[in-house]
Amino acid sequence: VQLQAFGGGLVQAGGSLRLSCKTSEHTFSGYVVGWFRQAPGKEREFVAAIRWNSRTTSYGDSVQGRFTISRDNAKNTVYLQMSSLTAEDTTVYYCAADRNVILSNIRNSQAYDYWGQGTQVTVSS
Repeated sequence: VQLQAFGGGLVQAGGSLRLSCKTSEHTFSGYVVGWFRQAPGKEREFVAAIRWNSRTTSYGDSVQGRFTISRDNAKNTVYLQMSSLTAEDTTVYYCAADRNVILSNIRNSQAYDYWGQGTQVTVSS
């Protein structure tokens, strides 16, 4: 399964940006799709995840209330809408997917087998 993450860029603090994650598979049906981010020298941090079939979502504490994860069935794409961005949100964002992620493990990056290439988000203060 190949994932493509895109939509990163440079944005001013307080602004918004939308990331997209597409798959080479016909559909994300049955998958959990997550977004993670990782700054140099730091551990990979859970951002958000969505269960494709149920649309159940989960968010990391640092983005709760500012970021929204959603899916578009017709486009087979998962979005991460990011708002009220701060300099602390600056890093590389990765999308990940797996069929076998259980709810208790949804924030664990090791639960996901498939990863996109990452997209850089830079927030200027």
